Amino acid sequence: MSDTTAPTMRAALAALDNGGAAEEAAALLASPVFARAAGFVAQDHERTVADIIRLTEIASPPYGEVNRAAAFAEALRGHGLQNVGTDTEGNVTGLRPGTDPDAGLIVLCSHLDTVFPAGTDVTVKREGTILRAPGVGDDTRGLAVMLAILRALDAAGIQTRASILAMGSVGEEGSGDLRGVKAFFRDDPRRGRVAAFMALDGLDPSRLVTAAVGSKRYRVTFKGPGGHSFAAFGLVNPAFALARAADALSRIRVPAKPKTTFSIGRMGGGSSINAIPEEVWMEVDLRSASPEALATLEARFLAILPQAADDENAARDTGAGRIQVDAKVIGDRPAGSTEMGSRMVRLAQAVMTGQGHEFHAESSSTDSNIAMSLGLPAITVGSGCAGGRAHSLEEWIDVEPRASAHGIATAMGTLLALAGVEASAG
Repeated sequence: MSDTTAPTMRAALAALDNGGAAEEAAALLASPVFARAAGFVAQDHERTVADIIRLTEIASPPYGEVNRAAAFAEALRGHGLQNVGTDTEGNVTGLRPGTDPDAGLIVLCSHLDTVFPAGTDVTVKREGTILRAPGVGDDTRGLAVMLAILRALDAAGIQTRASILAMGSVGEEGSGDLRGVKAFFRDDPRRGRVAAFMALDGLDPSRLVTAAVGSKRYRVTFKGPGGHSFAAFGLVNPAFALARAADALSRIRVPAKPKTTFSIGRMGGGSSINAIPEEVWMEVDLRSASPEALATLEARFLAILPQAADDENAARDTGAGRIQVDAKVIGDRPAGSTEMGSRMVRLAQAVMTGQGHEFHAESSSTDSNIAMSLGLPAITVGSGCAGGRAHSLEEWIDVEPRASAHGIATAMGTLLALAGVEASAG
């Protein structure tokens, strides 16, 4: 962020830091205005379920979110938000103005995309309170819950001190590489007013993501002259160089805390079983909740690659050409964290425990990664129901009315604790 936006940011963050978090959260949950909003969520249950079904059945494959984005933008307009629009990356945003311009913006974000390719059957099958469909929970319920919260705030007559910027982001999953939120914090003129960022992703209402798991992803290609497996035997072989690199990667020792991991997810290349390949490749995923540990792992991995090529060139005939290696970044999700002792986390924890949930903090990779990496207060909370089999064709959620409404109210309470409720609303 530029220096010109820093004063506004500091003022907004200072506004969040006043007062006692636990006491404020307890007072909010005990207030008549919160009771009215939570009661409306319960009464509004079937409309929320209808939104989940409607949005789920609008396919939103990777890089194909446009139809769902249009439907979500229409819903935000219908809910009376201001300045509803779609940016050049495909993110949908709408503003619910607050009463204090110095309090900045609280971004409330759910992602529009799913992991499922175009052509996947996304028809929702309802069995009592169970909804089954690819993407029904991750993160379509999050989008529907955002709409439910906006309706509840209006129904209860709640005005917040900070403005709420509702966002449906693109590119959160997989190769999307958080491109939507990256674009927002790179290009949106409102980015300097963001005081806090809260993603609605996942289901468990007691889960609070306070640490962003960073990842660097590489497609590594080894190339060589190739030749007949028998007639050209003895020439350098890219597959052997790749095998050396894979073996060396497997031997890297990484810390257990902060958890740091590596994996080779895909491999390929070659043209025939009886040919020395001209090209082979592998895709590698490096992860850590610590930026420093991730950087150390990445440096060690990158040092392995030229050494593997050199070793193969030294081991076999290079008369027809040498092994070359190329490493291309195909994913870059920054790591970061929001301190457990921060006001934002203390507020969220107080709301969750006040709602009767057994709070637990986690590390994950979500849209909050970007805000955390920029040093902004950011968390990810669940949309508040049971479910399972995310990222599979058998994905399901349970929309049992009482538990679902209670989970939505928990997320709403966290948002209101961050944004601040005007006293007149009580």
